[in-house]
This record gives sequence, C-alpha cells and structure tokens, in this order.
Amino acid sequence: MRFTVDRLDHIVLTVRDVEISASWYQRVLGMEREEYGRHNRTALKFGGQKINLRPEGMEGWETAEYSTCGANDLCFVAAVRSEEIIEHLRKCGVEVVEGPVARLGALGPITSVYCRDPDRNLVEISSYQG
Repeated sequence: MRFTVDRLDHIVLTVRDVEISASWYQRVLGMEREEYGRHNRTALKFGGQKINLRPEGMEGWETAEYSTCGANDLCFVAAVRSEEIIEHLRKCGVEVVEGPVARLGALGPITSVYCRDPDRNLVEISSYQG
C-alpha cells in the first residue's frame, strides 16, 4: 500500500547542554518546555510540533548514525514581520547572521532572518508577512 505523510511531528536535536539549549529556545523562540518519559527527557513544544533535546553522548536513544551538535539547519515560521523578529533577537542578545532576505518556504515566498542557537545550529526565523 502506498501512503503519504501528513506532517512533521517532532525532531531531535543533539545538544551539549540541555539546560542551556532549552532556556535559549524558551527565551528566544517562546517554546514551552516539557519533561517526559521515565528518564526525564526534555522537549520544547510549539504549535503542533516539538523538539526533543538529546544530550550529546547519551546512551539509550535511537538516533541518527552520525548525530552531532551544531549540524542542523532549522526553519521556523513566526506570525510577525521580519523587522519585529530582528528587534526581538537583538533584545535577547542574539546575533543576526543574515537577513532579512527573500526565500521560498513550503507555502510560498517568505522573508527570513538567520541566527545560531547555543550549539551553533543555523536557525532561520521566517515570516509569510514580509
């Protein structure tokens, strides 16, 4: 039987320090922290998705063959204009690496601003509003 997937449910980021990473995503991107499972794993929830934080070198996780810190490019959509994104990042002390720049998102043209998280993953924050 052939099927198609409906949506992305969650991703797993390998991080050096769960506390530092969770705090950054909560403070900078407004995600909600959730502890789950019998080993008190940490997830960050937003919209209908979540990011699970996997401590680097942690045993007991089924993961990518070459999972490592800082190897991800992530794109999030915000419901505000790129100027507001830049202002917020600066207030949080987060360096803007690039942007605003025009890109093409899953639903059409977007305006993107780029920064890096504590593990040096590239974080793209985009707006369909410009």
